[in-house]
Amino acid sequence: MEGREPLVVSVARLAGVTREQFLRDIYPQRKPVVLKGMELGTCTTKWTVDYLSKAEGSKEVKIHVSMVPQMDFLSKNFVYRTLPFDAFVQRAAEVKHKEYFLSEDIADIRKQFPILAEDVQIPEYFEKEQFFSSVFRISSAGLQLWTHYDVMDNFLIQVTGRKRVVLYSPRDAPYLYLSGTKSEVLDVDNPDLEKYPLFVKAKRYQCFLEAGDVLFIPALWFHNVISEDFGVALNVFWKHLPAESYDKSDTYGNKDPTAASRAMQILDRALKTLEELPEEYRDFYARRMVLRIQEKAYRNDYG
Repeated sequence: MEGREPLVVSVARLAGVTREQFLRDIYPQRKPVVLKGMELGTCTTKWTVDYLSKAEGSKEVKIHVSMVPQMDFLSKNFVYRTLPFDAFVQRAAEVKHKEYFLSEDIADIRKQFPILAEDVQIPEYFEKEQFFSSVFRISSAGLQLWTHYDVMDNFLIQVTGRKRVVLYSPRDAPYLYLSGTKSEVLDVDNPDLEKYPLFVKAKRYQCFLEAGDVLFIPALWFHNVISEDFGVALNVFWKHLPAESYDKSDTYGNKDPTAASRAMQILDRALKTLEELPEEYRDFYARRMVLRIQEKAYRNDYG
């Protein structure tokens, strides 16, 4: 199926943004933005492969390992392994490799990697009690992470290497063929429009991150990340909503807010109840439900 080229919007790039400016002018807009020239500490110059390997030694880390560069969470085309940190860094940095590596521990870098944490100055453009996690991301060149959304706000801090990030607004969720928090469309550059014909309607936001760049990804914005070369990054997640809005058992920060989960459960029960009616009635009342949702819940202020 042939379709028009999707609209591509470049993510805004802003330099020298202070905490006050971020909170006043950028944060309320709920749109992604690349922040340049931020003070990140000595990590941008110190974190070579040799330094990383020696700094934290052979402590074990959990990683994803795939034989192909496009990791797919839905088909699980990767395996989980535990490797010594120094061995993992060396293997991920190999120029020629048959396996692709991605570190995936959910943690606080200050507790898990205290030596390396001393080199990092995390932009604390949020209150301390909002902090959820800081996730160390080390990835092989060419690795592409599936399109997904997170339920918390996120600073993607690119310490070394380069990444390309493709993003989609929460408004475009109807075109992304969702399975939970993930999109079924794995190849965003060459999508199968026979299988995913609506995907072409999704507005594509895009940016390229260089060492020292920080990408603000608001909660619910979908993102697909490809590492253009070996690189080290840090994801810092914090709670946009009041703490009580989140599932207290959510270790990884990927469960929908409790109110949203309850609403989805109620909707599932409502749809189940409609099955008691003949097809003509199911169709009619399902359409009425859609109209009610559109009238009460939809907003039109996403970019």
